[in-house]
Amino acid sequence: MPRLALSRTALSLALALLAALVLIGINETGYHRSRAALADIAEASRNRGTLNRMLQQVLDAETGSRGYLLTGDPRYLEPYSAAAADIGQNLDALRAAYPPGSQESASVARLSRDVQRKLAEMDLSVRMRKQGNEDAWKFVLLTDVGKEHMDAIRTQAAGLIHTATERMEVSQTQVHRSLLLARIGIAGVALAGLLAFYLYLRQSQALRRADERQQRVLQQERDLLERQVRDRTASLAELATHLQQVREQERGHLARELHDELGALLTAAKLDVARLKSRLGSPPPEVSQRLQHLTETLNSGIALKRRIIEDLRPSSLANLGLSASLEILAREFSEQSGVEVATSLEPVQLDEARQLTVYRLVQESLTNIAKYAEARQVEISVHGYGQTVEVAVKDDGKGFDLERMRPSTHGLAGMRHRVEAAGGRFTVASAPGQGTRVSAALPQEPGA
Repeated sequence: MPRLALSRTALSLALALLAALVLIGINETGYHRSRAALADIAEASRNRGTLNRMLQQVLDAETGSRGYLLTGDPRYLEPYSAAAADIGQNLDALRAAYPPGSQESASVARLSRDVQRKLAEMDLSVRMRKQGNEDAWKFVLLTDVGKEHMDAIRTQAAGLIHTATERMEVSQTQVHRSLLLARIGIAGVALAGLLAFYLYLRQSQALRRADERQQRVLQQERDLLERQVRDRTASLAELATHLQQVREQERGHLARELHDELGALLTAAKLDVARLKSRLGSPPPEVSQRLQHLTETLNSGIALKRRIIEDLRPSSLANLGLSASLEILAREFSEQSGVEVATSLEPVQLDEARQLTVYRLVQESLTNIAKYAEARQVEISVHGYGQTVEVAVKDDGKGFDLERMRPSTHGLAGMRHRVEAAGGRFTVASAPGQGTRVSAALPQEPGA
């Protein structure tokens, strides 16, 4: 799908580039053609204007010369002379506009020749009138020579004007065609742009729908993974809780076995030693020494048995309660480690399972302090706040960085799981050089 979308995008870009190039080409072609056509129109218009001015000047010259011939008034010679002078400039302009080799150059040459003849005729008549040769200028005036020259001039000028007009019409047609071509090209490019935009919209909608489908699939997969993770987490939590319960049950069973069986054996052995001592009376010193050593060994075994049983399942917790058990645990830890332990224990109402959770929490915390904290003072507190019991163990040891805590700290993970399984909240606060505080908040029994 991404490859198809990429190919469609490339096709759209190619179409857009092609449309832009076509539009530029059409505009440039129309511009150059229109510019050339307008230049032709302007040149034809100038030539036509030059021809019209020349005809007008010839007429003005003829009118001035005839007025002078008829009246003899020299004032008529002024327009004649001005028109004759301008006729030469217009002829030069026409020769420049129609250079030799062009189609109209022959007509311009004939026109120039006829105009020169007409000017020569008028000049001859004017000179004769000035010289007083009445018969000569009247003869020239009354003949058809002037009319023939004028008709020839009009014919050549009309032909050139007609040619210029045709050029103007052809150029105008060219301009109209260029404009029409530009309109058609712009309309075609506009349609192509609309088509490209439509294709782009379709592609965008298709991509959006594909993205939505992909997002839905991904969301379904995420939901499935989340459900699986929740199920697996719940299963693992249940398994861990079950293992803890089984371990505590096994500890209790083992503690009872040690207390009953091993305790009975050690007690029987101690009683047998006492009977032997009473029956021997005054035994030899070596025998007495051996009996005394045996008695001390049995006492050490009984003490070891009692300590193992207390580690496995504290009997004081069931017999004396949580506060007394924690006092005993704190005193024994202080005697074994040399760390000063201060306790602040309030009577709280917890069921047997939560009491064991609190005891194990404090026990595991003291074990960690003895192994890692290098502390001098420890504070153990148990306080009840309404329906919540807060347990805290704080030391003044070296502490640690919580963000760099190793994943293999199973002791803290076990405490957290034990507390959360009991419906509580477990927190750890520590910083390098500032000690550590381990606390838990557990729900107290209703009506406590």
